[in-house]
Amino acid sequence: MWLSLPVFQWVFFESGLWKGNELSAAWCTHLFLMELLAWTGCYFRSPLRAFWLWLSLLLVFQYSKTVLSDFDYLIGLGSYDITGPAADVNMMGYANAEQIASGIHFRLRARSFIVAEPKGKRVVFVNLDACMASQLVTIKVLERLKARYGDLYTEQNVAISGIHTHAGPGGYLQYVTYIVTSLGFVRQSFDVLVDGIEKSIVQAHENLRPGSIFVNKGELLDAGVNRSPSAYLNNPASERSKYKYDVDKEMTLLKFVDDQWGPVGSFNWFATHGTSMSRTNSLISGDNKGAAARFMEDWFEQNVTRSPDTKELGSGGLPRRVSNIIPNSHDKHHELLELAASFRSSPGRPATRTLSVARRVRGTLRQADKPGFVSAFCQTNCGDVSPNVLGAFCTDTGLPCDFNHSTCGGKNELCYGRGPGYPDEFESTRIIGERQFRKAVDLFEKASEPLKGKVDYRHTYLDFSQLEVTLAKEGGGSEVVKTCPAAMGFGFAAGTTDGPGAFDFKQGDDQGNTFWRLVRNLLKTPDKKQVDCQHPKPILLDTGEMKLPYDWAPSILPIQIIRIGQLVILSVPGEFTTMSGRRLRDAVRTMLTSSGNGQFGSNTHVVIAGLTNTYSQYVATLEEYQVQRYEGASTLYGPHTLSAYIQEFQKLASALINGQPVEAGPQPPDLLKKQISLLTPVVMDSTPAGINFGDVISDVPANSTFKTGSNVTVAFWSACPRNDLLTEGTFALVEMLQGTDTWIPLYDDDDWCLRFKWSRNSKLSPRSKAAIEWTIPSSASPGVYRIRHFGASKGLLGSILHFTGSSSAFVVA
Repeated sequence: MWLSLPVFQWVFFESGLWKGNELSAAWCTHLFLMELLAWTGCYFRSPLRAFWLWLSLLLVFQYSKTVLSDFDYLIGLGSYDITGPAADVNMMGYANAEQIASGIHFRLRARSFIVAEPKGKRVVFVNLDACMASQLVTIKVLERLKARYGDLYTEQNVAISGIHTHAGPGGYLQYVTYIVTSLGFVRQSFDVLVDGIEKSIVQAHENLRPGSIFVNKGELLDAGVNRSPSAYLNNPASERSKYKYDVDKEMTLLKFVDDQWGPVGSFNWFATHGTSMSRTNSLISGDNKGAAARFMEDWFEQNVTRSPDTKELGSGGLPRRVSNIIPNSHDKHHELLELAASFRSSPGRPATRTLSVARRVRGTLRQADKPGFVSAFCQTNCGDVSPNVLGAFCTDTGLPCDFNHSTCGGKNELCYGRGPGYPDEFESTRIIGERQFRKAVDLFEKASEPLKGKVDYRHTYLDFSQLEVTLAKEGGGSEVVKTCPAAMGFGFAAGTTDGPGAFDFKQGDDQGNTFWRLVRNLLKTPDKKQVDCQHPKPILLDTGEMKLPYDWAPSILPIQIIRIGQLVILSVPGEFTTMSGRRLRDAVRTMLTSSGNGQFGSNTHVVIAGLTNTYSQYVATLEEYQVQRYEGASTLYGPHTLSAYIQEFQKLASALINGQPVEAGPQPPDLLKKQISLLTPVVMDSTPAGINFGDVISDVPANSTFKTGSNVTVAFWSACPRNDLLTEGTFALVEMLQGTDTWIPLYDDDDWCLRFKWSRNSKLSPRSKAAIEWTIPSSASPGVYRIRHFGASKGLLGSILHFTGSSSAFVVA
């Protein structure tokens, strides 16, 4: 029996079950050999037998060392729900004060990967279904990681990036400019992000196992167009001639393959805005990139769990649900109707929060001992790239908008971009999401180039309000210029063709007007130095110099390089335009591949991770800045912002090549204690006398039968979703009857086909209702179904009561 411990340790390591924990192979080997020495002394009195045993062990040991060095990386992936308050909170992105969340299109998630050398460095990349990263969120996530893991995960090797959906709850950034329309800081939005990011990283850490990573690239031609072509055309013709398109069409994908389990995830980077959902949408949504991630994760899970002959995509190109995992024992329509008639709507009743979590659909699809497949569609240099690929048109005439200013009869409010599903924004979102999903599947299945080499990183903070930049002069020599304190131009207020602004602002305004200057001066009048520094931008808001009640805009920004073999990720805290991103990538790639030390070859892949670690709006080229369309007017730190980024990233690249450290730089402020919130809390919920929370208001018709493609809507008495976000749970559920009395969950509020819509009778009313809409997919099996609602009500004294209710059953034929 005393031999069992070292044998177990040896098997434990060799099997890969150690999952990245700090268990030393040498220590296991030492214990094994010491115990075996004693064992041979006891049982092998013959020197010849002992000799042959030890020779065999040496051969085994040499082989084991080869096996242990066979993998280059430890890989781990994780995913967690970050869906924020689905009621009362302004959505982040369009800065439209009237765009208030009132339900869920599908849920938002934080998706993470960790890559580590077995005995070396490691990096973390987190992709958020959120508009952008937040400096304050990043600070608090890092504090939690330090408390949990010490110095294993720090600002140096952790990148947190947003997909730029404009359909997620706001109020989680710390600077005033970005929380005005959300009525200040929203603690619930902030907390769910910090919690979800931490949990996704913890999952990835606990899933660390030996594995491989493959990279692949390919063109996707129909998922983005340039929304500011007049600004792009101001770039030098010689530079533009090097590129076939005025936006980047290339998708770069990583495929993660566990040595034991096979493929466990994919992350890709592609440039297109998260603005398929419009500025009037009120349902929480991951927009086109969140949709693509949901499609691909479902596609993979169903390919694993279904037989080879049923792995095709469903109607419309979307993955089929696995509803046929439930055997259909009811083939006759009249029998189904009789069975459905026996299940009338159930009165609302108390429930536990865990019931909502337990009834979620996707958890039942995963093997208990294997991590679920994680697929992330990350953002890159999307600054001037729109998913509204049909172009921008005037809503009054149907004619194309003015080319230079994106106006209609001089008004920007009438100029809107049209998505491929116009006029249905949900269809546009599906189509752009599906196009990215299909390309990712193609790249995933064909990925064959393995990442090989070091894991490394460099990170620093920079004060962009006064950064000196050395520029080469055309005639030789150089000059030193400086960036400026943050400021936004008049063209910023005009918005874009994805979401136009209001009043009489227009893009391409390099003059401004007297009236709005007077309004501006009530807040802060920029001095001559700032005006000259920002020229030719006419300053509308001098945000970098506005400090009351606290900072309006960031000054200190993080930049970061992450290396995984021949892949290099540039983490940038903003939205680079197409040409800005090309210049930055080219500058870094040139420095890496021309270093002469052989670390980086011609197969070096450089991608930009946009909106990462914090947010500082746009980065346009110097030439685009002169035009002052939205992107140039939103380039906060003046005309030399891009040159500053290129200069500082080249410094990081040099340090990476030469193995040198970089200075940490000035620390960004933590403004959590200064935050102000004006959002009214939930006081209480109520229902009419004799009515329970969860009771049905409008049911399906009696003895009803629906065909696939039909819409089924049921309304319930509900309560404010802010009472409990039901994280990793669901507010809405479609269940199918199995046998005569067992209900199986098939679709929840994370499914494309199911929408949860919440509303109050009036703004201050304690009464509310939930409408649950199910569009029956073509893959739904014939059978008996019902719709179910989960929620949580708040009593006058603050107590929270969870509840559930069900519709009458109905038949899908």
